[in-house]
Amino acid sequence: MTDVIDFGPSLRGMSRTDWIEEVQELVDYDGYLARLGQNHLAAFSEHGKTLIVTFETRQSIDALSPKAHPLAWEMVRSCRWSSLSLISEGDTWFRDPAVYAYFDRLVDDGFFDEFDDVLFFGAGPCGYAAAAFSVVCPGTRVLCLQPQATLAPDLTEWDTRFPEQRKQDFTSRYGYAPDMLDAAAEAVVIYDPRQVEDAMHASLFARENVTRLRCPRMGASLHVDLLQMGALFPLIEAAGKGQLTQARFGRIMRARRDHLGYLRRLLAEVEAQERPILVQALCRNVDGRLNAPRFTQRLETLRSELV
Repeated sequence: MTDVIDFGPSLRGMSRTDWIEEVQELVDYDGYLARLGQNHLAAFSEHGKTLIVTFETRQSIDALSPKAHPLAWEMVRSCRWSSLSLISEGDTWFRDPAVYAYFDRLVDDGFFDEFDDVLFFGAGPCGYAAAAFSVVCPGTRVLCLQPQATLAPDLTEWDTRFPEQRKQDFTSRYGYAPDMLDAAAEAVVIYDPRQVEDAMHASLFARENVTRLRCPRMGASLHVDLLQMGALFPLIEAAGKGQLTQARFGRIMRARRDHLGYLRRLLAEVEAQERPILVQALCRNVDGRLNAPRFTQRLETLRSELV
């Protein structure tokens, strides 16, 4: 029987300093923690011949993980993969010479050659970083959720969501994420086409080795919704094994049928179309399967109106 890998106690609610110290202690036995300048960390833990390289913010880790553990540690536990977690303090898009220098050292040391398979993963600004830095490992696989291609104003003046970060240099090393995917074996970009800026960024990733998968009505926080519906880790595992086909993606995404966030957005869309019979059918379906007071109340209202 394979031993269960346990990274230990919860780190939730800790100060930044205490959290870093605890992570360092937890990975010291089979890895290391490296500080990359003032705003970035790299936590490595070696357990298998598949490596997942994740890009995350410390804030998202604290908000989304029950134990405030890096997301990659779940793949260590469930699949016995090795993990390299790049962690930023806030959304930085990892545009930091200290991060560039760290990846330079990994390449010089032949770090990635030690693994049979490598997957780079990130969401949003971290999805940008996953694509951008994947170039250091030719032949890798990449999974990005609603990534930005760049924030260079001359290329993406239509995206006004990140005014402060647009002042950063996106023209130097690792700058334009879609170009950095040229050496990847395959990359998958997942996005909601109804989120206009995300869809426009996704279009910039059009490459022969890139598959773009659409998630209509999943909203602006795709990472969070996929995690809540239990779909995120199956997607990551399939991508790491090179098995994230359109068909596999469709099967995994069936979980949205039971995800109230998706169902509420679907309800709002159908109601906006003023199609009461279809609204009633949707509410009846959800009411029969889930504890969803909003759908139950709407169904009762519709029944009285349609009498």
